[in-house]
Amino acid sequence: MFPLILLQCEHTYEIRLDMSFADILMNNLDFSVGLAMMSAQHIVRTRFAPSPTGFLHIGGARTALFAWLYARHYGGRFLLRIEDTDRLRSTEASTNAILDALTWLGLDWDEGPYFQARRVEIHRAMVKKLLAEGKAYYCVCTPGELEEKRKRALTEGRKPKYDGTCRDKNLPWSADAAVRFRTSQAGVTVVNDLVKGVITFSNEELDDLIIQRRDGYPTYNFAVVVDDADMGITHVIRGDDHVNNTPRQILLYEGLGFAVPQFGHVSMIMGSDKTRLSKRHGATSVMAYRDMGYLPEALVNYLVRLGWSHGDQEIFSLSELIRIFTLDSVGKSAAVFNPEKLLWLNQYYMKERPTGHLVQEMMPFWRNLGFDTGDRDFLGHVVSDLKSRAKTLVELAEASTFYFNDDIVYDREASDTFLNADAAEHLAALAEKIPSLGDYTRKGIETFLRTVTAQRGTNLKVIAQPLRVALTGKTVSPGIDEVMITLGKERVVKRIKKAIEFAKSKN
Repeated sequence: MFPLILLQCEHTYEIRLDMSFADILMNNLDFSVGLAMMSAQHIVRTRFAPSPTGFLHIGGARTALFAWLYARHYGGRFLLRIEDTDRLRSTEASTNAILDALTWLGLDWDEGPYFQARRVEIHRAMVKKLLAEGKAYYCVCTPGELEEKRKRALTEGRKPKYDGTCRDKNLPWSADAAVRFRTSQAGVTVVNDLVKGVITFSNEELDDLIIQRRDGYPTYNFAVVVDDADMGITHVIRGDDHVNNTPRQILLYEGLGFAVPQFGHVSMIMGSDKTRLSKRHGATSVMAYRDMGYLPEALVNYLVRLGWSHGDQEIFSLSELIRIFTLDSVGKSAAVFNPEKLLWLNQYYMKERPTGHLVQEMMPFWRNLGFDTGDRDFLGHVVSDLKSRAKTLVELAEASTFYFNDDIVYDREASDTFLNADAAEHLAALAEKIPSLGDYTRKGIETFLRTVTAQRGTNLKVIAQPLRVALTGKTVSPGIDEVMITLGKERVVKRIKKAIEFAKSKN
C-alpha cells in the first residue's frame, strides 16, 4: 500500500490509506489529517450494521442486499458492523444467526465483522473532543426530571424536546452526568436523499441530543456517526425508519469535522393488509425461509424486486443485478410482501437448478425424514423426477416419500378404484415380464407397456393406473416410466407383487 504524505503546519505525516481514525487517535494526529486521508480514497464504501438482538429480518436482509449491490456495482467495498452496544439484549447466538443468514444469501463482506462494543474508547475520545471544543456539555438532569419536562411540554402543546436546562451552565464532569451535543437552534438541515430526494429539517425542531449516557456508554446516533466516519463509509443505505435520525447525524458529522456521507433511505416492507410486515403475514426471518425449503437465489431475487425494478423483468441472476443495480430505480413508496410471488420464483429456481446441486441441498430435508441418503445416483433420479413438480425443498422431500419406503400405504380412494381382481391379473403379467425387459429406458418401458396392453386386449389406462398406484400409492405422480427407472426392476416387481396380494385380499 502506497503511503499518503500530508503536510500540516510544521509537521509532515505519513499515513497509510488503510489507517482508520482509531489509528490516528493512537498516534495523536489531528482529525483534519484523517479527513484528508479519507477524501483521498475515491471508492464507494457501504455497510450493513445490524443489532444482534434476534434473527435477520426480511427487511434487514433487503437493506443489506441493496447496500451490497450498490458497492459491487461501483466496484466498491461492503463492510459488516455488528452494533452490539445494547448489552442486555445483544447475544452471540444472534450474531452467529445474522452471519449465517448473510452467508446463505451470498452477501459476502469485504471488511469486518466489526463490533461496536469494542470501539467504546474511540467513541469516548470523540465525546472528549466535542467537550473540549465547546460543542457538547454535561447534563445532570435526572430521568425523572426529564420525564416531567416531557409531560409538561405535551400538556402545553409544545414539542417534547429537551429545554436546554444545562446548556449554558458549563458544568464539570460528575459521575451522574450525561453528555449532550450542542445542536444549532437556527437554520435548516438538508438531506439530499438518494431515494427520497431532498428532505429539509428545521433545526429548531431538534433538541440537544444525548451522545453519552450517564453510564459512560455512547448513544446509537453518536456511535454510528463515529464508526461510519472512522470506516470511511461514503454511502449509508438503510430503512426509512431512520430518516428522522439523519439530520441529527449530519449535525454530528459537521460538529466532529467529518465529511458527511450520502444517505439513501429505502421504504419499509408491508404485509398484504398494508401494515408493517410481521409474523402474522408469514415468516419474517431469513433462516426461516431456508428451513421452509426456499433457495437463496429465489429470496435474493424476490427481495431486490421489493421496491426496485428494471423494466418488466422479473428474473435476475446475481451477476446481472450487480451490473444493472442503482438506487435510481428504487421506489419511494412502501413495498408489499407477496408470498405467492416468492413461491413462484422459488419454483422457477428449483426447475433451473442442476440436479447435482439440488441433491446436495435436499440432504438435510431427507435426513429430517429419516431417509437413507447414501445412494447419490438414486437421489439424482428422485430429484429429476420431482423438481419440476415441487415449489420448495420441503415439498419435494415430502413428495419423494414413496421412493424411499417400499411399504407403500395406498390412498383409500385410489386402491378402491384401481386395485381389484382384474387389475391384479394385469399387474401379474407385468411382474412376470419386467425382469427380462432388455430396454429399461423411458422409451423401452413405454413400448413395453403398450405391447402388454395390446396383448391383453385392453387400453393403456386400465394397466397404467393400477401400476401407478402399486408403485406410488397414489393416482398422481411423475411419469410411470420415470418412476420405474428410478426404483429399478427389483423394487418395481416387489411393489407390484405387494399390490397384487392387496387386491386379492379385498375379495
